Formats: sequence, C-alpha cells, structure tokens
Amino acid sequence: MKNNINLKIIPLLNNKEYMEPSIFNAESLLREARRQKGISAGNVPEICVLDPDGDFLRYVRNSAAGIRDPHWACYHTDLYDFYIDGNPVGILGCAVGASFAVLVAEELFASGCRFLISITSAGQIVSVRRPPYFILIRRALRDEGTSYHYLSPEPYVEIQSDVYSMLSGLLQDDSSVVRGDVWTTDAPFRETEEAIAFARSENLLAVDMEAAALYAFAQARGNPIVCFAYVTNRMGTIESDFEKGLENGNAALMELVSRVVREWRRLDTQNHNRS
Repeated sequence: MKNNINLKIIPLLNNKEYMEPSIFNAESLLREARRQKGISAGNVPEICVLDPDGDFLRYVRNSAAGIRDPHWACYHTDLYDFYIDGNPVGILGCAVGASFAVLVAEELFASGCRFLISITSAGQIVSVRRPPYFILIRRALRDEGTSYHYLSPEPYVEIQSDVYSMLSGLLQDDSSVVRGDVWTTDAPFRETEEAIAFARSENLLAVDMEAAALYAFAQARGNPIVCFAYVTNRMGTIESDFEKGLENGNAALMELVSRVVREWRRLDTQNHNRS
C-alpha cells in the first residue's frame, strides 16, 4: 500500500532558517565546560587535525611530542598538541560520523583553530589504485543529515575553492594522493549493492562518514576545512582488509599532515605580510 507522505513536514528538509543564529552555540557550551572543569581561558593551536580512527592520535599521544592541550574544554574528547617545524598542531581522535565531527569542529573554531584538516578512513568504491592511498576530496554526496542544517538542500557540497587551489597544486605530483569525489553516509552498514552502483555511476571514488557535513559547515561559517579520505579497505569484501601499510599508516599520515601544514603556514604568512 502506498503511503501518502507530505514531504513538507519532513523535518530534515524543512523549517530551516539558514541565516538565523542558533540559540545553543559552541561558545556557551565551552564557557560552562571551562567553569565546571576549572580550565583556564586560552586558545588551541591554529591548525588542528581530526583523526576519526584514532590511530594517528595514539601515535602522537604515545610519543614524547604529544602533550594534552590545557585549554581544550570539550566534554567528549581530548586534544593533544604536537609540533611541526616548531609550531603547535592539535589532534583530536575518534570523532566518527557527521554530527560528531561537526560538533568538535564548531568547538575547535570557537577555541582558536583557524584551519582544520580531517583525515578519515574510507571504503573504496571506484578502484583507482590498490589501497592504502589518500583522496583529496573535492565534493561529497550529502547522504547524511547534518549538512542539511547548514546549507539548503542540494545533492553535493564542495570544498572551498581557495582551500582546494592551495592544496591541489601542492599535491599534484604526490602519487599517494588522488583528487576526486566521495559519498558521505551516516549509516555505516547500509552500503547496499544499489547504493554502491549509484555511487559508481556518479564516479564517487569512496564512501566516508564526515566530509559532506564538514564541508557544509565550512561553507556556511567561512571556516577553512580540508577533508582527505584515507582509502584503506574494500568494505570488508576481501580477506586481510583494512590494512594501512607501514607503521599502521602513521608515517604516511605524518608526511601528508606536515606538507599541508607547511603550505598553509606559508600562504598565511604571505597574506599577513601583504596586509
């Protein structure tokens, strides 16, 4: 029997005023967290990294370089600082999924972050090479809910053009990084044959859980964010899947993060000197 559904009352796509401020915001949450936890006011590093898997965070945390950030007041996560060329970089792990990733992204930018790098494990859709490798994500299919609270309904959301221009040239000769589009879902175990076939028809290279929401937040708030998909698996369809390579992928992650951080700082210094 066919259901007569009034699409106008589906809350995900309706009753959204995108220019209106939220009554509940990250600044208020952090203010109360600082009060309750006795955390002094201060800024986190200007560049931060989201590591949903947590492997890179544990690598940094367990090294002599990893120091817990004293100003991070999030109720749900810990932020660790490490140094690249003498400059601090923050890293936060295990923020899996669109809503959690945007929650901590909101808090990071409210705490002094100025550039956010997200690197999440992703499942291969189109076989461009053998995993593991990185995808610099140009745009993401919005098959999740969080992005629709920041931008009006459209199938895709793109990386900010200036961020993409900055990194596309930097990484064009890096054989470990390809450029392309992904499918972002918030239902990790609903990658059906039909959904995968559609993703392939759209030439979406991989499936992840955060990029669309982070790019929507970035576009809506004007906060620079880049998302990389770390293609490590074929969604468990083969034996010995989910391997990240040498040192559990941490050496490759450190190399990628270091290159992106150095380029952002170089351009930021240039822009500062011009002003």
